[in-house]
Amino acid sequence: MSRLGRRLAFDYGDVRIGVAVCDPDGILATPLEFLDTKDPSLKSSILALCEEYEPTKIYVGLPLNLSGEESESTKKALAFSDLLTRLVTCPVKLIDERLTTSSASASLSQAGLSAKGARKKIDSQSAVIILESGLAQDRE
Repeated sequence: MSRLGRRLAFDYGDVRIGVAVCDPDGILATPLEFLDTKDPSLKSSILALCEEYEPTKIYVGLPLNLSGEESESTKKALAFSDLLTRLVTCPVKLIDERLTTSSASASLSQAGLSAKGARKKIDSQSAVIILESGLAQDRE
């Protein structure tokens, strides 16, 4: 298998943006510290992540309704994806993220984290699921 390089994933939310990164071979996805959506230095934080990890691709979760229709959250995620496209030189790919938050919540609960303890970890755990989905799609 050739080295494909690290990939980043973002789970955009009104309060926090979950972040995950994979190893250069695209095997292991790891959650990173979330970003604060309202932080005035958000762009700088994103650029710092890109400088540190040098991603070859970025995945952004696309929150659709269960029916597949767009919502207000979809529009916000699309705007965030557009921002990333302007900031970085690597490709940015949207990934359907339906049910990632509930899946992330369940996995954190199984790991023994209380709801309060999981609150700040759930966004980056969702980004891990988005990253794993993107990697799986790219292998097909």
